[in-house]
Amino acid sequence: MRRFLISAGSVALLFCNLTAALPVRAQNWIPAGGGPQTITPIRHLIVIFDENNSFDHYFGTYPVALNPPGETPFHAAADTPAINGLTSTLLSNNPNQANAGNPVRLDPTQAATCDNVNKYTPEQEAFDGGLLDKFDITSVSAECGAGYFYAPNLAMYYFDGNTVTALWNYAQHFAMSDNFFDTEFGGTVEGHLNLLSGQTNGLVVMSGETASATVISNDTVINNVDPIDDDCALPSSPTGSSPNISMTGNNIGNLLNAANVSWGWFYDGFARTGFSNGVATCNSLYNPHYAPFDYYPSTSNPHHTPPSSAAAIGTSADAANHNYDLSDLWTALDAGNLPAVTFIKASSPNTGHPMDSTPLEEQTFLVDTINRLMQSPYWQDMAIIIAYDDSDGWYDHVAAPIVNHSTDAKNDAIQGTPATNGACGALGAGADNDRCGFGVRLPFLVISPYARHNFVDHSLNDTTSIMRFIEYNWHLGNLGSLGNPNDQQSFDVLAGGSIMGMFDFGGPPAPENRIVLLDPSTGQVVRPDVWPY
Repeated sequence: MRRFLISAGSVALLFCNLTAALPVRAQNWIPAGGGPQTITPIRHLIVIFDENNSFDHYFGTYPVALNPPGETPFHAAADTPAINGLTSTLLSNNPNQANAGNPVRLDPTQAATCDNVNKYTPEQEAFDGGLLDKFDITSVSAECGAGYFYAPNLAMYYFDGNTVTALWNYAQHFAMSDNFFDTEFGGTVEGHLNLLSGQTNGLVVMSGETASATVISNDTVINNVDPIDDDCALPSSPTGSSPNISMTGNNIGNLLNAANVSWGWFYDGFARTGFSNGVATCNSLYNPHYAPFDYYPSTSNPHHTPPSSAAAIGTSADAANHNYDLSDLWTALDAGNLPAVTFIKASSPNTGHPMDSTPLEEQTFLVDTINRLMQSPYWQDMAIIIAYDDSDGWYDHVAAPIVNHSTDAKNDAIQGTPATNGACGALGAGADNDRCGFGVRLPFLVISPYARHNFVDHSLNDTTSIMRFIEYNWHLGNLGSLGNPNDQQSFDVLAGGSIMGMFDFGGPPAPENRIVLLDPSTGQVVRPDVWPY
């Protein structure tokens, strides 16, 4: 069904109304052991940022799995709430059928799929003004190689609870959203920059390099580019297609530093493998797009310098500057020094990204990580968020409201193709071009002793809603308060919604929301609701 374009101002007003009445019992939660005050009882936030999956691709038929013989079974609780998912009509007589066919189920043997197209313009073309009838555009056009599942119109394929079993079980015991969107149309770097700053405009290209308008347009990132402040991202010679850049604005790390709140980005693969003549080298799997704080000079760790001690992790006390290998997180946890805000990025084989990873490898990483965090002393005041950087071009049947407009005749295609001037609405006064959004609907889960049990949140949110929760909970203000004019166009104030409805802060955590341990191989529950150890 076609959705109408709405203004960013309307959504910003909606958000102001939401935050004025957030359901929080204690407006200044004073931790018994010291540390920064928080508005909610959440003193430790963990954000696991995975890769390239739309909501329908993972949750379209939730909570009903096919359960064929030989596959990991999933059976939902009788009181599981309904979601905005793939109805029988969408599955068997989809209005997209003329172009891209009906959705098709993938089984666990098909977990290793080809990679779709997830760029700024093709995703808008698939959106087609809200008709969502052109996902043949984002489907990979040819066989992608031996060992990967391929089919024509691959973007229409989806998994169910017999493959993404852990995610479905986390949804059963905690809270999930069926109305959470990518901040903008596009891919990895845009998703990561929006997570940190809600802003993909305002950049500097490395001296000697140039970029085509399909990578950077109107001073805005619209395709993957590498950071300048990262030894392991610098080219051996200047390139023309994928330049190195720095972002000129601020990010959530700057706000956390100003408030003296500990934080860190922990990427499995960030540790340098060598250091010679002041330059670091990294392993072959290292992806600089997964180290997004290096795009900002103020929060970069260009030489991949390790922390000086376990006590320094999460602070600005050394050259690590809040950028760490994932192993440093476990060092900090074991030393009793878990940062207040922790971002976790898996290595490429574990992110869920097609052709780099699979949902089964992603599941193992998620469960191993969450089991360990749940069994730590910090679980009692922790919230874990599972979110995704972009949709990979996978089909989703829900059209997001377009809250931020753009009129780039070369790249925008919401109302047609660039050739037909398919602009993304009318650009507002003072706004930045090439930031068309919201984009595609994405999975989003909150796992916490305070998360609502077996709950589906239908309120409108996007990637920057994560930043808005951090800003709100730790009394940070917003990026615009730091005085950089470029920050005034951040989505954290333009369109960020509230995830507070996924929590219940009305009393002590409910027993069923305490600890749920899963099997990392199958994703099934092996030890439900046990507290304390």
